[in-house]
Amino acid sequence: MRLLLTGASGFVGSAVLAHVLDHTSWHVTCPVSYRHHGDGARINAVLDTRPEHRHRVDVIAHDLALPITPLFAEQIGAIDYVWNIASESHVDRSLTEPVPFVRNNVELILNMLEYARAAKPRLFLQMSTDEVFGPAGDGYRHHEWDSIRPSNPYAASKAAQEAIAYSYWRGLGVPLIVTNTMNLLAPAPQAAEKFIPKVARAVFRGEKLTVHASPDGVSGSRCWVDVRDFAAAWLWLTQRFDGDDRATYYPTTPDGPLRYNIVGEEASNLDVALRMAEIAGRPLDYELVDYHSQRPGHDHRYALDGSKLASLGWPGPRPLGQTLADIVAWYAAHPQWLNA
Repeated sequence: MRLLLTGASGFVGSAVLAHVLDHTSWHVTCPVSYRHHGDGARINAVLDTRPEHRHRVDVIAHDLALPITPLFAEQIGAIDYVWNIASESHVDRSLTEPVPFVRNNVELILNMLEYARAAKPRLFLQMSTDEVFGPAGDGYRHHEWDSIRPSNPYAASKAAQEAIAYSYWRGLGVPLIVTNTMNLLAPAPQAAEKFIPKVARAVFRGEKLTVHASPDGVSGSRCWVDVRDFAAAWLWLTQRFDGDDRATYYPTTPDGPLRYNIVGEEASNLDVALRMAEIAGRPLDYELVDYHSQRPGHDHRYALDGSKLASLGWPGPRPLGQTLADIVAWYAAHPQWLNA
């Protein structure tokens, strides 16, 4: 099988690349531009620790905000699956520079779906986020087809990607599965602007950590999924829904394409930070900041319902505490990534 994997130089994509190499015999093509927090060191780290699989990976320079021309498609070659992970993903940047941020994500999905129209993959997997649903009230978890109410340009751009992908499934026959997931973390290099690297710098360097909270001082709550478990879920879905009875899973009905929430353990941002500090045996200097004044478009709580995927037999993610321990150990062994 041949996989076109976007975003392989990013935090999530590189972990997915590693999982595919470890658990399949697939050939993987990775278009990269290194323009959106991509780093060639991530791909190199995957391949350097798996030299026997290096021949199965093609890394090709291309900015996915630009069309995939027929000549470039010929260079890619035949493809069985498209796993679309690449996107701009930072809420704060989407608030300071919304136009280029949204434009990039919309152009990217259009270019990938146009490519899929011509390449005719057996499956197009689209990564989306819990943030498209907006905030979740206390005790409630969003289901797959709940109303879309994005609170910031990042979430709106992902909702736009979903809508465009839906239209290509419905009107143009692209075999689509959409997954929504929440905060991803793992013992791997992540962009410095993300929460977990900020916590790591606070823990190992003694920097003060800013934690967003409600006006009454309650830290925001998220669900957390190990990137390695996200990768396992995508491979599990692909293998489950690419059998001889594919038509069963891609019905042309008004109900929409297949869509699943990939869900992990819920914990507040402050709890995650304090647990990492405790594991490291170090103090944590932190400050709770009213997100209403500091970060417009910030939602206090995101939560997804994972029962649909669980009902299919997906075993679910590892415990959050295990992942946090792995992350602390990884940063202790790789302090150079505190500078990333």
